[in-house]
Amino acid sequence: MTYDVDLVRKDFPILERRLPNGKPLVYLDSAASSQKPRQVVEAMTEYYERHHANVHRGVHTLAEEATAMYEGARDKVAEFINADRREVIFTKNSSEALNLVSNVLAWAGDPYGISRGDRIAITQMEHHSNLVPWQLTARRTGAELAWLGLTDEGRLDLSNLDQVIDERTKVVAVVHVSNILGTLNPLEVIARRAHEVGAVLVVDASQSAPHMPLDVRELGADFVAFTGHKMLGPTGIGVLWGRAELLDECPPFLGGGEMVATVSMESTTYAPIPHKYEAGTPPIAEAVGLSAAVDYLNALGMENVAAYEHELIEYALGRLKQVEGLTIIGPDTAKDRGAAISFTLSSPALGDIHPHDVGQVLDEQGIAVRVGQHCARPVCVRYGVPATTRASFSVYTTKADVDALVEGLEHVKRFFGA
Repeated sequence: MTYDVDLVRKDFPILERRLPNGKPLVYLDSAASSQKPRQVVEAMTEYYERHHANVHRGVHTLAEEATAMYEGARDKVAEFINADRREVIFTKNSSEALNLVSNVLAWAGDPYGISRGDRIAITQMEHHSNLVPWQLTARRTGAELAWLGLTDEGRLDLSNLDQVIDERTKVVAVVHVSNILGTLNPLEVIARRAHEVGAVLVVDASQSAPHMPLDVRELGADFVAFTGHKMLGPTGIGVLWGRAELLDECPPFLGGGEMVATVSMESTTYAPIPHKYEAGTPPIAEAVGLSAAVDYLNALGMENVAAYEHELIEYALGRLKQVEGLTIIGPDTAKDRGAAISFTLSSPALGDIHPHDVGQVLDEQGIAVRVGQHCARPVCVRYGVPATTRASFSVYTTKADVDALVEGLEHVKRFFGA
């Protein structure tokens, strides 16, 4: 299949928008949230206009239709990641999925539970969503937090892997693709060491699920989290995949309706997985939208998406290196790299130009990028920068978008007297 990005873009009405100043939109902020194809919007509208009701237990037509659509979304996601449907839990986002895991492992007994004297191993590359929950768990349980550092090139420093992931380690939590550096991490090496010491491996796949084939069996992970809104789906829905034996063994995260089997005034027994972890009314319309997003990505073919975006990253890195005063924060080649590029910019006249200023001037040119620490402050501290500008891509991004960014950065430098 030949990847036709111009045809793809026709499915995203927002990309036709002109901003209030008349500039055409150049959207380079997909790592924060992707845009939505009309197929996703139409699927959610169809659900609300013709099928909406609460799911499960209802015997009327609308309830049965809504239940079929919700559970059908679970089937679609399970197939997308090569999983058993019972192992697919819907959450509101990746952050909730990772908090779920960090809490239930703290509450679980042997052999998976975290307690005083145990170790939780993470990395310096993590999004705050895969850092702060583990800090909280370590503080509550008395476990020790340890981490792998970063090389100057923006890769994980694995030189002390065996020392960081030692015999005391109960959990290893690692990002698959960094949201700030773009680094694609060698999960097979980390998984091997984690399982050598009997640790549970938790993977944040928020920045990989939208951009490359994701087979949870091949990852070697025990839990995998990702979110719908970064993979062309709606906000308000995320996914946690977990191995069935762990999900069966661990306690529930939230209590309420739907996650119960029997309830008395004295005690409760729990529903089987996945419902054990889905208390209350779930994100039904959002699941319908996510199902449509999965259909859309499957139609494109994730191998095709990965190949197209790899070529685009190669092109973007080459063009950005031509901008005088620009420094890429992270790997400067497309090898083992995802679809986000962070950088700093300086001018001879003013020195470093703050990313917030870069972003504001780019916005005046119609170019949407993300600026700041990208919920990854330890990465910025490691590289001695207060913040970065990040351009990130998706299935609809073009080389013309990259060219517009480069031209916009030259305008930024002129604006600040370079």
